[in-house]
Amino acid sequence: MPLWNFYHPTDAYNADDKQAIAESITAIYAQFMPKFYVGVVFQPIESESFYIGGVARNNFIRIWIDHIARDFPDEQSSVRFINAVNKVIAPWVKDRGFDWEFHVDETPFSMWSIQGHFPPREGTEDEARWIAQNKASPRTHA
Repeated sequence: MPLWNFYHPTDAYNADDKQAIAESITAIYAQFMPKFYVGVVFQPIESESFYIGGVARNNFIRIWIDHIARDFPDEQSSVRFINAVNKVIAPWVKDRGFDWEFHVDETPFSMWSIQGHFPPREGTEDEARWIAQNKASPRTHA
């Protein structure tokens, strides 16, 4: 269950930008998990409220990514993901002249639930049905 938090200058994105960003991020994950796992939050920050090195900045985007449903099995996978993220965010960050940084936190699978239910494990028949139907499984959600 990835959750992306964008901390950005107040005038960085309009509603159409946010929609396009969220769709692009969701597309990264939709190949191997249900789309409803993916969340994106935009948090505008006033210029006098974002400091880097003790100096107010109004051209910086900070992205905090939480991964809960999956983790990376090895460093190569992590590098591929980091490269994919940089490519996906480039039109809204790099190409607009913003400075940026992001990081990924990985939460253990056992430490989350969705609407009070434990989600199916990766690679199971129940997860395949969840992906196909975006519905909870009666076997894992009694």
